[in-house]
Amino acid sequence: MHSLRDNDKRSMIEIQLPKQVKNIINALQAKGYEAYAVGGCIRDSLLGKEPHDWDITTSALPAEVKSIFAHTIDTGIRHGTVTVMQHGEGYEVTTYRIDGEYEDGRHPRQVTFTRSLQEDLKRRDFTINAMAYNESDGLVDLFGGREDLGSGIIRAVGEARERFAEDALRMLRAVRFAAQLGFEVDRDTAEAITDLADTLSRISAERIRSELEKLLLSDHPEKLELCSRYGLTRVFLPQFDEAMTTEQNNPHHCYTVGRHIIESICHIRPQRSLRLTMLFHDLGKPACRTTDANGIDHFKGHPEISAQIAAAEMRNLKFDNAATGDVIALTRAHDIRIEPTEKSVRRLLAGLGERRFFMLLEVQEADILAQSMYERKEKLERLHQVRQLGEEIIAKKDCLSLRELAVKGADLMAMGYPKGPKIGRELGLLLERVIEEPSLNEREILLRMAAADAQQEANI
Repeated sequence: MHSLRDNDKRSMIEIQLPKQVKNIINALQAKGYEAYAVGGCIRDSLLGKEPHDWDITTSALPAEVKSIFAHTIDTGIRHGTVTVMQHGEGYEVTTYRIDGEYEDGRHPRQVTFTRSLQEDLKRRDFTINAMAYNESDGLVDLFGGREDLGSGIIRAVGEARERFAEDALRMLRAVRFAAQLGFEVDRDTAEAITDLADTLSRISAERIRSELEKLLLSDHPEKLELCSRYGLTRVFLPQFDEAMTTEQNNPHHCYTVGRHIIESICHIRPQRSLRLTMLFHDLGKPACRTTDANGIDHFKGHPEISAQIAAAEMRNLKFDNAATGDVIALTRAHDIRIEPTEKSVRRLLAGLGERRFFMLLEVQEADILAQSMYERKEKLERLHQVRQLGEEIIAKKDCLSLRELAVKGADLMAMGYPKGPKIGRELGLLLERVIEEPSLNEREILLRMAAADAQQEANI
């Protein structure tokens, strides 16, 4: 066990602490307690990044912390956390603690407070998150976190199996940190994840979803492959594992389905619905793969199956309705061949709406860039033409929805249409004609059409 006073583990590296963090640490030290900024804020500072949050750890008990500061909130008092308010901002101050036995793979049965920083740091997940700092002592690094930062390694503190047995979510967090930082996972840590992967099933869907989102939105979403290699996706997205081993013997492809999915995620901007769409867009392929007499694989109907998988799995992972709706719609439409004609583009704009239409073009471009070079230039050129047409149609303000139609339901009622579904059907029919030919969107023209439709129906 390293000693807190090991000279090689303490450094007078200077980290610029925010004024309020320094004030809190100084106030605690003035009363005879130890206090340090700790965890992710120290990691990010050493990496030259701006920390999102500053957490403080202290030898002071929660009641002692509360006695020092005028305005505190008991945000996690049972686990030793008090939020100290400073000029309208909250800073979490947590007492050094030792976690008791973990009974559910996530939460300790009990927490014991300690006056030892060393005991507190050794219960943390990864070495890069187990460093502490204050201005008087400098950097306290008992487990080689700074060295691992320099080497680009995600390594569990102490015995990896113990850390993951305490909190199974840490296994997915290891991959997420690797993706966010562009690091590799230490071999022993990776072996422990592989051995304990099934225990991730104890973790709530909301927490898994949160880590998956952060992974997908990171600078290195290709690390998603590690989730399959370690057995984690077997727990929350088994279709991805099947995709990783499904070949695509087809001129348009050069990867397995899973590798194509990963490449497509890397080719699209880090927006949540877009990256989730790339994750799900081809997961239906293994279920509908066929091979013709020439040995060419086909995946007829895979967009609909993929959309069904997206709907089910996003519901299981408790995604919000807005993201789920986007992903289902974009997945279902991702393989549509959009002809570069005004009529074709107007129909798609009307069906998807402007926002999803342009998102679909991003999805299709990423899909193409993750395929083979076969006809790539032609595919991208067609997509470029479609995008230009879409922009022109939007600029011209062509009618694409009932809201923009020159007649309303009240107009049809005034000319004798009965109130009810017949009005909705007629408005839909008029909109279809206007989408085909925008110049028809004139009130008098549409009223004449509606009158002719009514007369024709009466004669039938």
